[in-house]
Amino acid sequence: MAEANRISLNTATVSRQWSLAQCVEGCLRHGFGGISPWRDKLHEAGVAEGARLIRNSGLGVSGLCRGGWYTAEGALTPAVLDDNRRAVDEAAAIGAACLVMVVGGLPKGSRDIDGAREIVTEGLAHTLEYAREAGVPIALEPLHPMYAGDRACVNTTGQALDICDQLGEGIGLALDVYHVWWDPEVKRQIARAGRERLLAFHICDWLVPTRDLVLDRGMMGDGVIDIDGLRAAVEAEGFDGLLEVEIFSDANWWNRDPDEVLSTIAQRVAALA
Repeated sequence: MAEANRISLNTATVSRQWSLAQCVEGCLRHGFGGISPWRDKLHEAGVAEGARLIRNSGLGVSGLCRGGWYTAEGALTPAVLDDNRRAVDEAAAIGAACLVMVVGGLPKGSRDIDGAREIVTEGLAHTLEYAREAGVPIALEPLHPMYAGDRACVNTTGQALDICDQLGEGIGLALDVYHVWWDPEVKRQIARAGRERLLAFHICDWLVPTRDLVLDRGMMGDGVIDIDGLRAAVEAEGFDGLLEVEIFSDANWWNRDPDEVLSTIAQRVAALA
């Protein structure tokens, strides 16, 4: 059983209902221990004001979502690299435990996934050099293979760790159960990662059927993911960070009273082993 103070609210979960300030207030009202802003919410508030709100709240910051998108312009460009440096600065400003990276899929018109992964690795190396100086850990998030074409060409925990091995210190994993639950190698790869490289752990559920590949995530307990088993695997390696709830739900949770959403989150997390 997990107490509410182990929960971090990823602001995407109530992105349609609440501003960053309302998310902070809601976390405090429901006894959550942390928050993980998306950059759009942080920008709406203003980085300095958002940092002040979070700092004054006393909430932990399990991460900032997100940097990456290295393939967005077909190759590494100054604009892409500059945006990732800004993301590092923003993560530092709010005291985030890590900057979560969604790396980008295939460049437009390309079928070269190996080339896309080379672009991503080079981009991460540039960002990591800057992030080390800023003291911000980089958390590489492997995404489900259904997103390989348009969102992330790094799709397994093993692939992500291969990149971490290549790049060295300062980079690890953001593991989202939605993206890795299906992988028969995931628990072995979690053990390979070890405590130092397990930087973030995101939870939600996979609904059957899934009506939308992006916007139909489920509340914990409503789908088929063995969340308890994956949590046990990361905690066996020493992970003791916040359980970050990130739910994109166009047809359900985004249409509900956000206090009901947070209350349900607290009940479902309490039911975990």
